[in-house]
Amino acid sequence: MTTGWEVHPWMLRWNGLAVDQLRRTESVFALSNGHLGMRGTLDEGEPRGLPGTYLNGFYEEHALPYGEPGYGYPEAGQTVVNVTDGKVIRLLVEDEPLDMRYGRAHVHRRELDFRTGTLRRHTEWESPTGRRVTVRTERLVSLTQRAVAAILYEVEPSEDVQLVLQSDLLANEPVEHDSDDPRVAAALNEPLVSDFAHVEDFRAVLAHHARNSGLRMAAAMDHELEVEDGVRTEIRAEKDLARFTAAVDVPAGGKLRLVKYLGYGWSAQRSVPALRAQVEAALAGARQTGWEGLLAEQRRFLDDFWEVADIDLQGDDEMQQAVRFALFHIMQAAVRGETRAIPGKGLTGPGYDGHAFWDTEMFVLPVLAYTVPEAARDALRWRHSTLGKARERAAVLGQGGAAFPWRSISGAECSAYWPASTAAFHVSGDVSHAVAQYVNATGDTAFERECGAEILVETARLWTSLGHHDPHGGFRIDGVTGPDEYSAVEDNNVYTNLIAQKNLRSAADACDRHPDVAERLDVTAEEVQGWRKAADGMVIPFDSLLGVHEQAEGFTSHAEWDFDGTDADEYPLLLNRPYFDLYRKQVIKQADLVLAMHVRGDAFTPLQKARNFAYYEPRTVRDSSLSAGTQAVLAAEVGALQLAYDYLAEAVFTDVYDLHHNVHNGLHMASLAGAWVGLVAGFGGMRDHDGELSFAPRLPPGLTRMAFRMSFRGTRFAVEVEPGKVTYRIVAGGPLHTRHHGVPVVVEPGLPATLSTPDPPEPPDLRQPPHRAPVRRVPPGARP
Repeated sequence: MTTGWEVHPWMLRWNGLAVDQLRRTESVFALSNGHLGMRGTLDEGEPRGLPGTYLNGFYEEHALPYGEPGYGYPEAGQTVVNVTDGKVIRLLVEDEPLDMRYGRAHVHRRELDFRTGTLRRHTEWESPTGRRVTVRTERLVSLTQRAVAAILYEVEPSEDVQLVLQSDLLANEPVEHDSDDPRVAAALNEPLVSDFAHVEDFRAVLAHHARNSGLRMAAAMDHELEVEDGVRTEIRAEKDLARFTAAVDVPAGGKLRLVKYLGYGWSAQRSVPALRAQVEAALAGARQTGWEGLLAEQRRFLDDFWEVADIDLQGDDEMQQAVRFALFHIMQAAVRGETRAIPGKGLTGPGYDGHAFWDTEMFVLPVLAYTVPEAARDALRWRHSTLGKARERAAVLGQGGAAFPWRSISGAECSAYWPASTAAFHVSGDVSHAVAQYVNATGDTAFERECGAEILVETARLWTSLGHHDPHGGFRIDGVTGPDEYSAVEDNNVYTNLIAQKNLRSAADACDRHPDVAERLDVTAEEVQGWRKAADGMVIPFDSLLGVHEQAEGFTSHAEWDFDGTDADEYPLLLNRPYFDLYRKQVIKQADLVLAMHVRGDAFTPLQKARNFAYYEPRTVRDSSLSAGTQAVLAAEVGALQLAYDYLAEAVFTDVYDLHHNVHNGLHMASLAGAWVGLVAGFGGMRDHDGELSFAPRLPPGLTRMAFRMSFRGTRFAVEVEPGKVTYRIVAGGPLHTRHHGVPVVVEPGLPATLSTPDPPEPPDLRQPPHRAPVRRVPPGARP
């Protein structure tokens, strides 16, 4: 039995069992809906890599360690908690437990289906004493019933046997933690304190609270059991365990069928009885819908999602599979989050302690704004709900307005390293950028009035407080850190300044559109005039000698990094070189100025983009998974299509092939989003500056066709790229007003528009640091 991935356009299938790869496959096979997440552990619970069940926003607190504390340092950290595990279903054949480490698996495969939204398993197992059974399971986390998960478990023996099933709710299951901080490990050692346990018939409920944060949660399970003959059942519960047991004699060719329904909920305010009622109601709804009904709901939801979000590639089957994998995981990380954050790892693992970063606004939300805009809106509503904490943080830092955190679960700053966190004020501009982008993409004025305008106003106030007008008429923002984490505490970081400039103008425009909202927020005409003056005077450093923009003031005068003297195994540099040395050299962890040229491309000429990209490309080492997708966009824009495709592949395959060797802690949501960004913004040339939607499509090398779908202000449409031509087609809704390579186009329903594509520009001379070039991607169909 060959072990490994199998290529398929609509699913990800792993054949065989590799125990040493379980942590990796558990992340890849994770299911989520933005509220509830379950890692893809085996049904029987063992062998396992890193078990995990997560509720978005449910966390434990711990002290943040400082060797030398200082004013304004955050005092408490937050870490996502592995809550009560309801996935476990153990099988005993006679008295032998099904354990993939023992006996023999004649067939074993698992597959994540992107169209059904389920994780399926097929195992033909022979026990050590020679008894054979076939086990088929299917697991889902409902995309329509937010608190519900369900599992179908079927067993068919090849001879007359006695089968015993044990279905568990298990809290405080032992989990290994990677943190080097003993305070974090201590906080996560049995973090759940039992409040309530109850069983009745085939149903059980466990309620707990987190020991330090005090957050409460409840989990419940219920069962439907189908057998041909009599069955003996029992159910019991203690503080951390509820177990339903069924014993039955099944004849050869017979079948044991179990459906397990799960309900989850948590709250910082509701009582234990209220949470019990909530999860029992979720179970009642799931039972009423039934297993087949849940499957049908899941399929309908995903049919609608793929109608608006699918990307179809012809000529590279591996890329096709990985792109749909990426889109599926981005969708399920957010779609039922409903005013919760989208963590950097989604709900696929404990990486980054379950925190949300600026990645959400700058990488993930662009995908959602044009495919599942309701999910983008809900994520921004979460930011709005944390404005009070952001104002408090700004005040602690001696600034006005609101300063959103570098990393957080609740909205409070949780980073203990201020040069790369507190100083990264661009986060607040990133949030405002996402607000403006969402409003432009959807025309959702109700959201802008209720939430968006207030975010724009408070972040604009931060910039006018943080920056200052210099004697030369410029507006400066000094002492900040941009996206590049190998630079810190710089003056006039171009990305930060351009994001702030857009923030200031967006806030002023929103106040002009909604004067009553401006009045409610105490915005005066003088304040709006001050925002526009600051935006118009924003300092954008440019090195006239080299003819390139400086990443930050003085960056191009820094000493060059000794790339030739840096061995391949010294990357990532942050683990092998001192930050002191990184901060004062021209070495870039991830796209910074290059990211600015993507999201604020309206501030650069084509010649400037080409020269800037050629300068920064050999200095960017991509020690972050955030970088490749953005570099793909700029490579495509300047005409380096093969390089763009190579970077796209790196972003797309980061998790499927575990390129950074850390998928065991969860998937990289921003890198998965980079698949969409690289294809739609890169090869599709999609830009949305100031709400003006435009495209400049070019077919990637090796592909015979590329088609992607989007939604813009209620209109769903497809862009189909073939050699030498592009067709724009309305899928649903009204006409689309856009631009094709700079030429205005109106696409009417029922009247597709087919246009020619010009040749790409001649790319500049581009090279990468030694050992850091992306692996060249040659599509299988183009290989000799």
